[in-house]
Amino acid sequence: MATYIMLVNWTDQGVRNAKDPVNRARAFKEAGKAMGVTVGTVNWTLGAYDLVISFESPDDETTTRLGLALAAQGNVRTSTMRAFSETEMEKIIGGLK
Repeated sequence: MATYIMLVNWTDQGVRNAKDPVNRARAFKEAGKAMGVTVGTVNWTLGAYDLVISFESPDDETTTRLGLALAAQGNVRTSTMRAFSETEMEKIIGGLK
């Protein structure tokens, strides 16, 4: 499975519903599980992003589906990045000349 990092910002609607972020995170984990995604961490943060989420997903299509399902609720906007482990990076750079 591939690792992804999702950077999350609350929308105006999400701020209005800010009293229930832990339950929303739990619901996200369950939705991910139903899609074959394993959510590793959900961290509420200070700074440019309101949350940072790490998860493992079988493929880009599933990751996109999960992001769209989350965005459709209207509480957040996301930016998702593929993350590479040390082992994966060694394979990637092994092909450099």
